[in-house]
Parts: sequence; C-alpha cells; structure tokens
Amino acid sequence: MNTGNIKKAVKLIRESRYMVAFTGAGVSVESGIPPFRGAGGLWNTTHPIFLEIEYFQKKPLQSWKKIKEIFYDKLGDAEPNIAHEILAKMEKRSFLESIITQNIDHLHQKAGNKYVYELHGTYKQLVCIGCNSEYDMSFADLNFLPPTCFVCKGILKPDMVFFNEAIPEFAQKKSFEEAQKADLLLIIGTNAEVLPAAKIPEIAKKTGAKIIEINIKPSPFTNTVTDVFIESRATEAMEEIGKLLYL
Repeated sequence: MNTGNIKKAVKLIRESRYMVAFTGAGVSVESGIPPFRGAGGLWNTTHPIFLEIEYFQKKPLQSWKKIKEIFYDKLGDAEPNIAHEILAKMEKRSFLESIITQNIDHLHQKAGNKYVYELHGTYKQLVCIGCNSEYDMSFADLNFLPPTCFVCKGILKPDMVFFNEAIPEFAQKKSFEEAQKADLLLIIGTNAEVLPAAKIPEIAKKTGAKIIEINIKPSPFTNTVTDVFIESRATEAMEEIGKLLYL
C-alpha cells in the first residue's frame, strides 16, 4: 500500500466540501460476504438463473430455496468491518455526506451511516409481487417457502434488483444527484461493471470532482477518472485513512 497516496487521499478528504462514497463488494467481502463475480464469487458455484425475475415469477419456490441458502442463511450473521465503521465515523464527523452502494447487505446502515442509497436494493426488505406491499424481512418465516403477503397472499420477493429488473427509481435518482453534487468521490471495492452504477464516477468527474479509488487491483476507472489510486484491501486502506483523520 502506497503511504504517499494515503496522505494525498487524506488531504483531499480534509479539503473537500461534499464527499460521497461509492462502494461495492470489496467492502463487504471482509465481513465474510462473497462477491457475485471473480474469485470466490457466487456465480462460480450458483447459476444466476435463480436471480432472474422471470424465473422467480414462474418458479418462486425453487428460487426462494436458493435465495435463502446464499443470502438469508449467511447475511444475517454478517457484521460491519473497519471499512464500514470508518465510513460511519466520517459521516458523524461531517467528512462524508452520503454513500452510494451496490451492496444489498445493509452493513453501512448497521455500522451507523444514515444517508445510504442502495442502487441494487436490500435483502432486509421484502416486497409483494402481487400488490407491492412492503415488509421487513423479520416478518417472514423462511422455514415456510415461499413467504406470502399478509394483504393479498401474493408471493413475497426480496427487495433487491434481480436480473432483467429495473433499478429502483428513487435510488438511481438520488445516486446521480449525489454524484453531481460531489467535489470528491471515494470509490471503495468496486469495478462497477454494470449500469447504471458504472456511470457514477463519470458523472462525478464531469462535474469537477476529484476521485480517490481504493481497490485490490486497477479497475476501468484507474487510468480514466481516478486521481489517487490506493491498491489495497478496503479495511487496510480505510483504517490508515481513519488514523490520519483521527477517527
């Protein structure tokens, strides 16, 4: 890890008036949550068809069995790591305005961040595919699948974005607005290979923001929009940044 780049990043953070963080799987893997893609990714062992909206609508029981296995049996015990905790402290100290995340694990909120825009939704909430009623995940007894709606008896679906399903309009709108407001964007643990997430750094850069990137290896952003690249795991880099910010 380049300590010089850590110091450059901290200087930019101290000088920033409106910093926004943009996070992906690289933040959560160190809390024991596997990524979808790449080494150790879920798609290496699980067929993505179980998260296709058409398959879910046709075969909700089969889909729910796999969803329960890969999400609900694992995510419930996951705890925020030092990267999540430093981001929460940054918000409390007014270094950070908001977080745009591709993660569905709710760990930013669990760590204490209040302004989090979830581009891909969250596993913590369920929505009825019949009447659109919304429930906290604690409502459902996942020993009985698929869970059903109290209002209309329709099938409940995790309120996360499935393949061939639209990004939540509010989350996308707020994410783009935050990227436009930012004078500093802190990218952590994402290559943002899918749209519209891939647009976030470009939007920030076009409106004049500086870009700090923390990733374990160079990404498509590194040589295009990034101003300061820190080649590191999220926890290691954020811990060092936190120390220099006296968090």
